[in-house]
Amino acid sequence: MEIKVLGGCCGNCETVMKMVAEKAADLGKDISLEKVTDMGAILGYGVMSTPGVVIDGKVVHAGGIPKPSQIEAWLKG
Repeated sequence: MEIKVLGGCCGNCETVMKMVAEKAADLGKDISLEKVTDMGAILGYGVMSTPGVVIDGKVVHAGGIPKPSQIEAWLKG
């Protein structure tokens, strides 16, 4: 599973990165986690509000910090 967190240097982006990594570890999921900071790439996904989360090429979240239950659902999906 390839997961990208879209966003600049905001603390929310770092929080989302940490939450995803921790939840994946809890579930025993093997993921590739990448932070994307290039605005052109972020806009290429159609994300106007960060942090954004992309899983296997599909945007699943944009703007704000997702709930842990949302992250778990994405990882189990």
